[in-house]
Amino acid sequence: MKAYFNNIYQSLSTIMVGMSITIKQMFRKSVTIQYPEQRLQLPERERNRLFVNMEDCIGCDQCAKACPVSCIDIDTVKVVPGDIVGKTGTTSQGKKKALHVTSFTIDFAKCCFCQLCVFPCPTECIYMTDVFEYSTYARKDLKYQFSDLTPEQGEQKKKMLADFNAEQDKKKAQAAEEAAKKAAETKAAENKGETKTESDNTKES
Repeated sequence: MKAYFNNIYQSLSTIMVGMSITIKQMFRKSVTIQYPEQRLQLPERERNRLFVNMEDCIGCDQCAKACPVSCIDIDTVKVVPGDIVGKTGTTSQGKKKALHVTSFTIDFAKCCFCQLCVFPCPTECIYMTDVFEYSTYARKDLKYQFSDLTPEQGEQKKKMLADFNAEQDKKKAQAAEEAAKKAAETKAAENKGETKTESDNTKES
């Protein structure tokens, strides 16, 4: 009998505790914000989506090497004489660019937002932003392309480099051929001079 009434007491007391908490919350000020119209103030040191300022990027690949999850992929092409990278060929700090960055992708599906890629950058072109809303329906859409060159322009830069290297190889081959020809002519002249000397010595004898 005692256990029966004890169970009834525990049931009622439990309900009363729960109702008291509910009633207290009814009179408290709401802490819910009307997102996205209202937004919370983010801390100063938040680590959200990365951004790359391609005007200052020199394609050094330091950020990709520092990334612990290999979410950064960079493709570069060497600049040929007479061509410039971007508008001026230099960064905002005046550093000369020697590489075209044909592709600079960051896969945010892999990124762990550790910020380790930011610190090695010599031009400070990669940094964390306060942007955190970039959900997508497809995982492939989380791979962001930051390069300011289109795929067609990238192929054009690669072709320019290939043509330049072919021309340089042709010039080297011609220079080597001319050098070999001159060496052969010099050797023939020396042999001719030695033959003439031997002939003169024979006549004197």
